[in-house]
Amino acid sequence: MTVFTRFTAVKGGFTEQMIKQEIKTGNAPAAIGPYSQGVRMGRFIFLSGQIPLEPATGEIIDGDIVVQTRQVLRNLQAVLEEAGAGMNDVVKTTVFLKDMAQFGDMNGVYGDFFKPPYPARATVEAARLPKGVDIEIDAIAAVSD
Repeated sequence: MTVFTRFTAVKGGFTEQMIKQEIKTGNAPAAIGPYSQGVRMGRFIFLSGQIPLEPATGEIIDGDIVVQTRQVLRNLQAVLEEAGAGMNDVVKTTVFLKDMAQFGDMNGVYGDFFKPPYPARATVEAARLPKGVDIEIDAIAAVSD
């Protein structure tokens, strides 16, 4: 993790400094724009949306929504691990699907990666996703200091 920015906040009359840290790993696809794979701020880790790219090549993986969902969740898992967290620390996800008819298949794989208590989740159908993929997922995790 790389320290990115330092913030100062006043809490109960005491000054508290929080550090915004970039999370970056070669085990997930590199950011292809002006964003980070993840950012940690205090106890929270904010993960950018992941699509079904193979980290080593940056290429879209071949396969149906089951295969794509599995790769997306592996990519998110890799960023979390770089931050010293895991899938059990995820408290919220947003799933973007190209076709809501794929929800059941996506949900089956999703359940393999998350255990009770499950994260809160929103799932939306999106007309277009980056690189024409069928799925993108972002996440928020909470960890102890």
